[in-house]
Amino acid sequence: MKRPVTDAMTEAAITVRDLCFSWSGGASVLQSCSLEVPKGEFWMLLGTNGSGKSTLLRLLAGLLPPDSGEIEVLGLVGFVFQNPDHQLVMPTVGADVAFGLVEEKLSIAQVQARVREALAAVNLLDLQRRPIYALSGGQKQRIAIAGAIARQSEILLLDEPTALLDPDTQLDLVAQVQRLVKSRGLTALWVTHRLEELNYCDGAFLLEQGRVVAQGEPEALKQRLMEQPNVTM
Repeated sequence: MKRPVTDAMTEAAITVRDLCFSWSGGASVLQSCSLEVPKGEFWMLLGTNGSGKSTLLRLLAGLLPPDSGEIEVLGLVGFVFQNPDHQLVMPTVGADVAFGLVEEKLSIAQVQARVREALAAVNLLDLQRRPIYALSGGQKQRIAIAGAIARQSEILLLDEPTALLDPDTQLDLVAQVQRLVKSRGLTALWVTHRLEELNYCDGAFLLEQGRVVAQGEPEALKQRLMEQPNVTM
């Protein structure tokens, strides 16, 4: 398979070359997987259950070590889980966004400024004192994204962030990420099962059995999948 390549003038924020990964004592999950995500663009990762999407994202985030292959990530990574309750740990919105800044040895004023900027970026500045338990699912996901922005992450990895949300909130969140990519120059890689979410991205990859088998324009990939009625996303 040809290596996915970006435009000659476009720097890749994420580069994966011949990546392989297997669970201990189990079957191979990723097999010679290669892809490139252009800097400052919003790309999505598609594939059936078991194709390796979530595992690939965890490898990119450094949460798992690869068996072999190369990973190059240019910039600080922020990871957004499918279930926001797995990563929101503080009692209030402001405290949770500030939590990731503890190790940066910032002044209180600097932390407060970072928190305000991040919450404003996801349109939740007025909820700074709101208890986490009082948030909706969509608001929790936006707080998780705000935490990454506060840490000045340049790359967002999002693992099916709309899986637990209602249809209207799903589209609101994907549109929010699209705006953040365009307005802040972020790079985002988003795992999804929902073809309608492809309307918001710059490009997409299709994974099958641990390999990228197609990539490019979202509409072309959407059409390809719609023409395969036996494929369950």
